[in-house]
This record gives sequence, C-alpha cells and structure tokens, in this order.
Amino acid sequence: METFSKILNSEMPVLVDFHAEWCGPCKTMAPELKKFADTHKEIRVLKVDIDKNRATAEQFNIQGVPTLILFKKGKILWRQSGAVNAHQLSGIVMNKLL
Repeated sequence: METFSKILNSEMPVLVDFHAEWCGPCKTMAPELKKFADTHKEIRVLKVDIDKNRATAEQFNIQGVPTLILFKKGKILWRQSGAVNAHQLSGIVMNKLL
C-alpha cells in the first residue's frame, strides 16, 4: 500500500480534495470532482476526510472545506478553498501543470 507522502511525491500530479461528510459544498463538489477525474486520467485524485484524518488536515493547515490542493513531486502548485465546477477545475489545474 502506498503511503500518502509517497503518493504526493510521485511523478504523477495529485489533486487532493480535503472534505467532510457534514459539508454541503463538499457534497456539491463530489460529482464535479468525479467528472474531472474521469476526464483527466493523468492526474490522481484523492479525497481526504478531515474528520477521519485530523493530523493530515492539520499538516496542510486546512481551515475550511472543501479545500483542493494540487501537488507535483511533493510541491504544492495550487490551493483553493471552496467548490468549483469540473470545467473551471480543469482549466485551473491544466494551467498550473504547464
């Protein structure tokens, strides 16, 4: 099993969705994130529940959910709190990876 840090440090870009079960905007974001993941197989998408992974949420200073963080080779390329649709997310992420 791959560790979280190993995944974040991989060559493949990783988009992490920090979310919570009780979060309304997170529920709105879930199908948009799935659309994004289905059309961008070259980017790994991970969901991290902040209530079940408090240490990880603290490590990345998650203050609100949803918070999206894009990593490549362990470096944060982009970070945003709040929901976005799949089209917006695609434009932002692809621009950051150029």
